[in-house]
Amino acid sequence: MKVPSWLLWSCATLVMAGTAIYQRRTGPTYPVGGIANVGGEQVRFSLPRSYDGPDDAEVRIRVASRSTAGRMEFRRFRSTDSWNQAAMNRDSDALVSRIPHQPVAGKVMYRIVLTGGNKAPVALTQEPVVIRFRNAVPLYVYAPHILLMFLALLFASRAGLEDLVGGTRTYRLTLYAVVSLAIGGLCLGPLMQKYAFNAFWTGWPLGHDLTDNKTIAALLLWVIAFWRLKKDPRRRGWALAAFVLTLIVYAIPHSVLGSEIDYTAQ
Repeated sequence: MKVPSWLLWSCATLVMAGTAIYQRRTGPTYPVGGIANVGGEQVRFSLPRSYDGPDDAEVRIRVASRSTAGRMEFRRFRSTDSWNQAAMNRDSDALVSRIPHQPVAGKVMYRIVLTGGNKAPVALTQEPVVIRFRNAVPLYVYAPHILLMFLALLFASRAGLEDLVGGTRTYRLTLYAVVSLAIGGLCLGPLMQKYAFNAFWTGWPLGHDLTDNKTIAALLLWVIAFWRLKKDPRRRGWALAAFVLTLIVYAIPHSVLGSEIDYTAQ
């Protein structure tokens, strides 16, 4: 079936973009946002779930009404700590509170409660939000890692579509997918982990980080597909199968079961 190359590249780009957005928005580091009605005012909020600064993590809620007050309730995640409370401070048109800084991979669960005038207190979220502390990752490591992971997904999508329509470039596209995924995921990925959490690898067999595990699983799938196509570039189905399984792997949210301090062991 003859399909224009530009159309296949367009479809592959859409798959890559859609998967990247899904990964970003479903991951445990994406801010929790929403709108709450506090004392008759619509308050839009965005609560952080990841912080890489050397100081306390700031939580800032824009609340125009000066009669609205707020408090933050917090405790270390999965610990035996009691809940602490801290009043939010007024800073111009916002209420501000700070989450005490934690060691690398430390987590804190917190919730924001606002009270408008003489109205009942309003919790911004039904469940506490969990924020994880980490080190900052240099741009020269972060940028190429993200770029190569996007390219790996783009080439994987394009190779799968090429295989689907019976094209002649499946082998070459599979090679591109393997190389970009190997460098971006298996080389720069651990380097990212080292900068952020002081550990090169936290997946199997050293840990249970699903990001590390799914990276090696996806790469293994594409290496097998490349090996089969190298023996016979006309083989059909291998790249398509690797592409479908890659989408399944990428359906697992990013950073799930990542590095985490066990406060109960301290």
